[in-house]
Amino acid sequence: MTLTAPSGAAGPGAAAAAAGRGRRRRALRPLPARRGGSQQRLAPVYLAIAPFFVLFGVFVIIPVCFSVWLSFQKYSVLGGIGASEFVGLRQFEFLVQDATFRRALFNTLVIWVLGTFPMLGLALVIAAMINSVTRLKAFYRLAFFLPNVTSIVAVTLFFGALFSEQFGLVNQLLGAVGLGGVPWLSDPWAMKVVVAVLITWQWCGYNAVLYLAGMQAIPGDVYEAAALDGAGPVRCFFSITLPLLRPVILFTTVISTITTLQTFTEPQVLFGSNTAVNPNSGGPGQGALTMVLYFYQQAFNNNDYGYGAAIALGVFAVVLAFVVINFRLARTGEDS
Repeated sequence: MTLTAPSGAAGPGAAAAAAGRGRRRRALRPLPARRGGSQQRLAPVYLAIAPFFVLFGVFVIIPVCFSVWLSFQKYSVLGGIGASEFVGLRQFEFLVQDATFRRALFNTLVIWVLGTFPMLGLALVIAAMINSVTRLKAFYRLAFFLPNVTSIVAVTLFFGALFSEQFGLVNQLLGAVGLGGVPWLSDPWAMKVVVAVLITWQWCGYNAVLYLAGMQAIPGDVYEAAALDGAGPVRCFFSITLPLLRPVILFTTVISTITTLQTFTEPQVLFGSNTAVNPNSGGPGQGALTMVLYFYQQAFNNNDYGYGAAIALGVFAVVLAFVVINFRLARTGEDS
């Protein structure tokens, strides 16, 4: 006699299958989200980067906003913010008509031309020479980069003694070859040349190290293929090295432009003791008065902080315009 299970009853296999389906449903069911779990995990990250934003806000954002507000005010240090007087755009109107600011702008642009383009060209030549040597390459990198980390005040004092009109080594060498001495620290054009030479000495090695890093990143296979095609070193330099260094050249041009247009320490230290009117007037005849030095003179010598803030914004506008021009010229060169 055969026994059959009653209808509706489940065997052991069916019970196991049902249990498996239940476990799968529980596994697929989303876990309840923990409230504040993600915030707790990200809290250490926010805490780690908070000091940077706090310092950036206190020492950059707030001073910039205060300078913009200050440029529209007639501000007195003794009276404080409460005694300031809103003058609108009168500070900027006077800035446009200020002959001294135009002279400072002209001096800055001349120093930029004399100090930027020769410096970048010399740095490119030095980088190519270092890249061609096989021994002591690290020593040359260190030697050329060292002026960039030297105290600019100490170096400026040394250059002041070097270009001294009476006992300077440069005029002594000129006299030894039968040439007359040059008034380096009193002639307006010679003063600009001294400042440009000082800037070149300080930043040439820095840019050379950047160019050298870019040259070492160029694959050697490219030069080998060019050599097989009969290209010489000069042709390889102008047809391979320079085009592939275009991003580095753009970077150094922009950084050098920003640095040179904000020249301050060099003329202040060089010519601060060579004038009887104002130690921050840029030397005799204001021949080395730069925009930033004029800002310092108005703000901290004349205590005209409102006009000083307007000059600072004018300097920012000039620097921004030149940076945009550099980028446009670089983009035009890439398109061509």
